Amino acid sequence: MPQASNFLLRRLAPASLARVAPHLSLVDLVAAEVLAEPHQRIERVYFPHSGIISCIVELSDGAAIETGMVGDDGVLGASQALDDKVSLNLVTVQIAGRASVMPSEKLRLLAAELPDFKALLIRYEQFFLAQVQQTAACNAVHDIDARTCKWLSRMHDLAGPDLLLTQELFARMMGVRRTSVTTVAGALQAAGLISYSRGRLHIIDIEQIRKRACECDDAVRSHFRRMFEELETATHKVRCA
Repeated sequence: MPQASNFLLRRLAPASLARVAPHLSLVDLVAAEVLAEPHQRIERVYFPHSGIISCIVELSDGAAIETGMVGDDGVLGASQALDDKVSLNLVTVQIAGRASVMPSEKLRLLAAELPDFKALLIRYEQFFLAQVQQTAACNAVHDIDARTCKWLSRMHDLAGPDLLLTQELFARMMGVRRTSVTTVAGALQAAGLISYSRGRLHIIDIEQIRKRACECDDAVRSHFRRMFEELETATHKVRCA
């Protein structure tokens, strides 16, 4: 069952998943594909099984920076579907993969009927907001080396050690000049932590990468853990009542 590859769908009670699954279809996420433009209505909700979806803020001078990632740990477009809202930023596929998709209107109806489904969606939205807020603080305070290691750690969590990543994309996601990426990547490669050639990046030593990352790496992971530990505790209490 492909749904088992997505953390949220895997957490659904069997009866709820049986209601949700028939309305999901499997699609490929193509690298650089645009899933939503700013102020565009979200018509489909994505539950990734692999790959990474990026939310990006673009500025008038052409600069851009990634504010959040969605991988097989979450969902894209659920909050907009629940509240009939539009996307506020550009949403693209950063790393190719696959996802289960559902029409936004159908998700809204199912969430109204299935409390555990709605609870999962709301919890993930809370986590995603925490991730965006942490990223804003990180970009304002921490240096490029620590930020890069934090970013690579998150990428590793969602997509594993092998990444197709050009320097242009790397710089765009980090909101820095390409020369800065060249310098940081060169230092990490010289230290034996990564190998990087012709757009292919391999993370050799994730533990050392995480040691060099800023505190935001642990903070984001902690936010996720707490959100879903609390949900599972609350669900257990309801089932035992």
